[in-house]
Amino acid sequence: MAQLWKLPCIFICENNGYGMGTSVERSSASTNYYTRGDFIPGIWVDGMDVLAVREATRFAADLCREGKGPFVMEYATYRYQGHSMSDPGTSYRSREEIQEVRQTRDPISGFKDRILNADLVTAEELKEIDLEVRQTVDDATKQAKVDPEVGMDDLAGDIYSLPIETKIRGVTSFDTINHKRIGRAVNLQ
Repeated sequence: MAQLWKLPCIFICENNGYGMGTSVERSSASTNYYTRGDFIPGIWVDGMDVLAVREATRFAADLCREGKGPFVMEYATYRYQGHSMSDPGTSYRSREEIQEVRQTRDPISGFKDRILNADLVTAEELKEIDLEVRQTVDDATKQAKVDPEVGMDDLAGDIYSLPIETKIRGVTSFDTINHKRIGRAVNLQ
């Protein structure tokens, strides 16, 4: 339907190489997930490269904004941790593999190295930015712990890009929630 109606949708597959603890090669005959949209074009993106992600996302968003329909993006990433509390992540890959990826392909470290090598920022400026970001995260975490829960009316706001005056379905088919306009949809610019 998305391709038939040329909907401005970007479908993202974040592929970390494993489904729980099973490698994609052992669970799928075709591991090029970006090619599997039903007549929907797609691309593979190195999800560990910040700039590649930005540019590929910009390309897909522009395509959708031009009315050229949906797009599939497969971001190849790496998961440093296990999948869950019961999965340490070391039964199907070695600690050495995890450490090597962290040292050679980490998105944050890689981006820092690129902007340092391009003389766009100094090491001291990066330290200041890091401290500011950590403080922002700490402040937001503290605030989130004391804030009241957000109501369903706010959670359901802006579900539709065009204003509607009707109620929308809630958690069950018997519940309804007032649809609330909060902002302007970015795809209507």
